[in-house]
Amino acid sequence: MNWDRIEGNWKQFKGNVKQQWGKLTDDQLDVIAGRRDELAGRIQESYGISKDEAEKQIADWEARQKD
Repeated sequence: MNWDRIEGNWKQFKGNVKQQWGKLTDDQLDVIAGRRDELAGRIQESYGISKDEAEKQIADWEARQKD
């Protein structure tokens, strides 16, 4: 799925993101607002992982989203 579509429909995807990365709070998800770089940063910070690992997790999650 194209990230622009995820960003445009962020409210619909927030639940899926919360399932994948349960440490992210609703407030953080509101701040992220569909911005991929912001999501990567919050995942990095919350899980103590590298930027590359956060990007890999996002890419894997994105690939599993249905059009």
